[in-house]
Order: sequence, then structure tokens, then C-alpha cells
Amino acid sequence: MNVVRQFFDKLGPDMIRYTVDHLYLTFLAIVIAVAIAVPLGIYLARTRWVRLPPLVLGIAGVMQTVPSLALIAFIVLFFAIAGLSTIGFLPGLLALVLYALLPIMRNTYTGIRQVDPSVKEVAAGMGMQPRQVLVKVELPLALPVIMAGIRISTVWTIGIATLCGLIGAGGLGELIFRGLRSLPRTADYLVAGTIPAALLALAADALLGALERWLTPPGLRGEVSRAE
Repeated sequence: MNVVRQFFDKLGPDMIRYTVDHLYLTFLAIVIAVAIAVPLGIYLARTRWVRLPPLVLGIAGVMQTVPSLALIAFIVLFFAIAGLSTIGFLPGLLALVLYALLPIMRNTYTGIRQVDPSVKEVAAGMGMQPRQVLVKVELPLALPVIMAGIRISTVWTIGIATLCGLIGAGGLGELIFRGLRSLPRTADYLVAGTIPAALLALAADALLGALERWLTPPGLRGEVSRAE
């Protein structure tokens, strides 16, 4: 108990501060990614330009296949060429947004496309305008798939955000890299960074899962539960 007390006396304030920074960085990145990817996924699912969806999803896929550390390095290089600061919050945020886009965009596109055309025809036959069909029919039916993409992106972003500590973006990565530098003398900083990061990812997935079930129309909740 004395060891645990000493650990929290030493690193407790830092753990709280860096966890809050990590949450803020991750939350802002996901909000921006959702604001971009969901409307874009809806547009791609409803556009008549059949070549556009594969092109846009392919470009987003390229971002996803680049290793996260390499993507951060590319962004730092871009900021350096543009004469912007290569250290701090902004380059880290941009890297996280780019990484979070694909699962949300792809799942939004897939969810809208998977809605039964006959259901949309019935809604249109009842006098609904295209926007009403989207809001009242397509989005509620596609919501479980969209939320799955958001859950995946959130968990990935929490993990990748630790690498942003390399460029001074804040978050638990600061403690993790400080801990790696202090090995084998002490593992305190490493424990203080890795355990909260893992708990954050688990908590975020559980909370988003509960939000998904709450937002899913009652008639679809059984299907969502079986799919999980």
C-alpha cells in the first residue's frame, strides 16, 4: 500500500493532467472527423457519379495504410515546408483527424447503401421529400453501422494519440516516452501512461456501445445485439 501511495503521490497529478489532455485531443479529433466523414459518406452514398465513391474512399484508404508514425512525420514535414510550427497540438490533431476519417466515412457510406430500396420507395410514396427520407429512414437504419465506425475510430485515435507525444502534442504519450527513457531504472512513468490509455480505450468503446444501443430504433436493437 505504501508503494501505491508513493506512486500516486509522485505521479497522480501528472496522470490526471495528461489524461485530460489526452481526452481533449482525442475528443476534438473525433468530433472534427465525424463532422467531415459523415456528411461526405452520405453524399458518396447518394451521388450519381459512380466513380466518385471509389476514388474518395481509396484516397482515405491510403491515409489509413500509412503507418501512424510515418503519417505524423509527413505532417511535421508538411508543416515545416509551410513555415508552420512542427511541434505542438495542431500537427498532432491533424494526424489524428486524418486517421479517424476512413472508418467513419466508409461505414456511413456502407450503412446508407445497405438500406433496402423498397423501404425508401415506401417513404417516398408516403410523400416524404429526399431530405426527409434521409433523416427519418436512411440515417436511423444506418445508425448501427455508422456508430461502429465511430467506435473503431475512437479506439484507434486514443491509441495513436500516444504517439503524438513525440511532437509535443500533449496527452499520455508524454508519460509513456518519458518512461521509455527512464528504463530500466524505473517503470513508474511507463505505467502511469500506458494503464490510463488502455482504460480510456475500453471506457470509450463501452460508452459508445451504450450510446449506439440508445440511439438505435427499438425494432433494430435485437439485430444489433446479435451482430455484436
